[in-house]
Amino acid sequence: MRPRPPSVADRVVTLLRRTLLSVFGVPLVIAVAMSLVDSYRRRGKHPKPFPTTPPRTVDIGDGAVTTYTYGQDLYEDMLAAIEGAERQILFETYIWKGDQTGERFKHALVAAADRGVDVYCIYDGFANLVVSPVFKRFPRQVKVLRYPVYAAGWRFFDVRRYGRDHRKILVVDSAVGFVGGYNIGDAYETEWRDTHVRITGPGVWDLQRAFADFWNLNRRRLIGVSERPLLLETSSVWEPRIRIQRNVPRLWMFPIRSMYLEAINRAGRNVWMTQAYFIPDQDFVDALRAAARRGVDVRLLVPLKSNHIVADWISRGYFSQLLDAGVRIFRFRDAMVHAKTATVDGTWTTVGTANIDRLSLSGNYEVNVEVIDESLAKTLEEIWMVDESNSLELTRGEWEARDLHRKFTELVLRPLRPLL
Repeated sequence: MRPRPPSVADRVVTLLRRTLLSVFGVPLVIAVAMSLVDSYRRRGKHPKPFPTTPPRTVDIGDGAVTTYTYGQDLYEDMLAAIEGAERQILFETYIWKGDQTGERFKHALVAAADRGVDVYCIYDGFANLVVSPVFKRFPRQVKVLRYPVYAAGWRFFDVRRYGRDHRKILVVDSAVGFVGGYNIGDAYETEWRDTHVRITGPGVWDLQRAFADFWNLNRRRLIGVSERPLLLETSSVWEPRIRIQRNVPRLWMFPIRSMYLEAINRAGRNVWMTQAYFIPDQDFVDALRAAARRGVDVRLLVPLKSNHIVADWISRGYFSQLLDAGVRIFRFRDAMVHAKTATVDGTWTTVGTANIDRLSLSGNYEVNVEVIDESLAKTLEEIWMVDESNSLELTRGEWEARDLHRKFTELVLRPLRPLL
């Protein structure tokens, strides 16, 4: 019996399958191979020392904002705030390593709960898969929400439920708040260059609300405690120069991208950005190019080599457009720069958790603080200049002279942009 010849529909399905395999399958295989090779090469290697800026505090309204560029300085102040807590601690992090630094934070939080402080903790389950289950056990007096590895449940079709909790927040007694790029772990304390801020005054209250809203949205996932909501008694007073911008994929809210585009489009003097992973959409690239072409001093600082080699290669795919428009690109050397910051026209600044990529701007739970203040903008500009002193500027001639295999790799990995 002869087999039935394939129908037109069968041929179309086969063609589509092969096309998708070629477009996405090959880049994925190459990306996995690159990551494995890079991981092997990094074994036993440690970053070199890099210049940092001491913590600096500027007064804003009825409060103040302190900037941190070195993990050790930040962790000491965070732990001091936890140890001095009297009523409530709200602690949220993406990565929480079970190493010495992670244990210090865990012990401080448990000790606070033991003395009667209400302690709430949130961490991302996927980001901490490799952390020992023993470390992730807490006494019942500590209220813990582990954001699950798979959060969609039976609603697998709902893309709003696939975002990770990428935020890093600490609020103590409604009086002091911390937010920025730092995760919790030994490496971040001394080996990574990142940026965090400490906020006091009315600006803390919106950071506190951001935590409470996430807790209440996901409280049915709590470990070992009741499902009661986290209720806050805070003033409705606004600090007009400090805004907390937060992405909430469950509610289809993504204001951080809009915040960036608005600031870039209004820029008249300078736009200085530091980004750990720079994989923007074309509208974002066009905004930076347009700013540079109208005479704005646009500078982008990224890692020379980040901890995600595939992100580095995909990011380089945008360099030609930016350099052609006059954007200056600097690459931070000898250590991982993980900061997510920007300053515009000596007035506007943002520090937070969101990278300039699809996952952060239209996928994950993120939080950025937006500040309109000349003193803080000056501080961020000074920090940027210190980072620039440890960076290599990418020239147009150097970029054009790169090897053919580098151009080929950038082209092959291009289809992965929407996934990152």
